[in-house]
Amino acid sequence: MKKCIFKGCATALATPFNDSGVNFSEFEKLINFQLAHGINALVVCGTSGEASTMTKDEKAQTIKFAVECTNHKVPVIVGTGSNNTAEAIRQSKLAEELGADAILVVTPYYNKTTQVGLISHFSAIANCVSLPIILYNVPSRTGVNILPKTCFELSKIDNIVAIKEASGNISQIAEISRLCGDNLAIYSGNDDQIVPTMALGGLGVISVLSNIAPKACVDITSLCLCGNIKEARKLQLEYLPLINALFCEVNPIPVKAALNMIGYDFGIPRLPLVEMSNENKIVLEELLKNYAIS
Repeated sequence: MKKCIFKGCATALATPFNDSGVNFSEFEKLINFQLAHGINALVVCGTSGEASTMTKDEKAQTIKFAVECTNHKVPVIVGTGSNNTAEAIRQSKLAEELGADAILVVTPYYNKTTQVGLISHFSAIANCVSLPIILYNVPSRTGVNILPKTCFELSKIDNIVAIKEASGNISQIAEISRLCGDNLAIYSGNDDQIVPTMALGGLGVISVLSNIAPKACVDITSLCLCGNIKEARKLQLEYLPLINALFCEVNPIPVKAALNMIGYDFGIPRLPLVEMSNENKIVLEELLKNYAIS
């Protein structure tokens, strides 16, 4: 079996911005909150972190800060994907230089390459770094789906060790698990599918919900890992209304609003994303009160 990066819950951290760039004092508060509640890993510069609107300097500073702040308490995973293979390699090398424990690499978006192209793209990145790589499959955002047979071919590469599966297709996840076995760990990329994904052999979740409710997400994954699917399902369903609210608008719009509501100063999303609508804010705020998240 390949090296396991983490089991349980990794938080796909939102990034706080102010007029000067990244608000590192608020970022530190969120990281410490995550560590205090037993999170198993942290992801920076991913989709939830608005990496697509961060400058190269901001990304480098954020990676460096996260690595130093966590101080090896949990793995730090860095989003380094791009639709330009050369740029993905550059970002991946930088993450390695700055002390990341692993990288999360999304499929090339907009270009919409073939399955053969995906194998070539990810192989090129894997050949340029020694870090373990988590493939990121989110076709709703990229327009490209990594098919199970492609996952099988990529799982033959030593440092491609896992996939964040956010296709929403449970049948596809089952087929990836069947084909790849221990050669490709599976993490749910959807908070509403943690239990079914783990029931099919997944090792955990890369979560948005855990930005504001890390203990609940850790508990769901811990219950699954110890075989208590009944209690895990109960907790998963208990949090479903909040999960749905966090995705009622494009991520990370709602989770940044939620963080602001519970006392953080995460600012507003960068354009082209905008603030959450007032109507949805009212619903989200009420849910946060109901779940006693403050």
